Amino acid sequence: MNTNPVLSAVIITFNEIDHIKECIASIDFADEIIAVDSYSSDGTWEWLKSHPQITAVQHPFRNFTEQKNFALAQATGKWVYFLDADERVTPALKEEISEVIALTDSHDAYWNYRSFMFQNKRLYFSGWQTDKVYRLFKREKCRFTDKRIVHETLEVNGTEGYLKEKLIHYSYKDFDDYRSKMLHYGRLKAVEAHRQGKSWTIFHQYLRPTWKFFNHFFLRMGFLDGSKGATISYLNALGVFERYRELKKLKKRQ
Repeated sequence: MNTNPVLSAVIITFNEIDHIKECIASIDFADEIIAVDSYSSDGTWEWLKSHPQITAVQHPFRNFTEQKNFALAQATGKWVYFLDADERVTPALKEEISEVIALTDSHDAYWNYRSFMFQNKRLYFSGWQTDKVYRLFKREKCRFTDKRIVHETLEVNGTEGYLKEKLIHYSYKDFDDYRSKMLHYGRLKAVEAHRQGKSWTIFHQYLRPTWKFFNHFFLRMGFLDGSKGATISYLNALGVFERYRELKKLKKRQ
């Protein structure tokens, strides 16, 4: 391992054996690779431990923000590229990352646009055409905000920029897998909303999911993606429905 790393690739994992090998291969140009696993049972942990280029650590999962901040604390490079197991760095993006971290006047954090893949084919609309996330940033300038526990974001102490090349996002494997993911996110968002003192109403329970579907399928032109757009729009709306269903339960337990 490089004793004075410039770029640390950081990833959190849980049962990602279908994704992890290609993900790591796409980021293997980093000086160090940190993987924090939340006790996978599908062989992910064993594979990570056996890989000579990876520093693998296990840590119990409570929420995404806490897990990512723990993972970030393991990194030692000046720069961090944080990615999910279902994401892939393209050769063009790899080149751009290398160019950015070599600049003397670089920003402190960079947004990365993503191409959303639906069963290995790109989804062009359905709300994903402008999808972007923080991925590349200076380690000492950023941390994940504890105000959010899902769809976490960075607090950046400095300037921000945008990478031109897109990251490939293989989020949709099949209907059941994506449905499970949206329900999980919905429950975490409910906990977040409950902590913030937000209330449940019948309006939120039914109109918010309806608006989500309408926005993604019609306003964000999901209909141009055909049946795939309808599926994604429905499942994203289902996640919103689950958020308020779970929030109602949490309110009753008070």
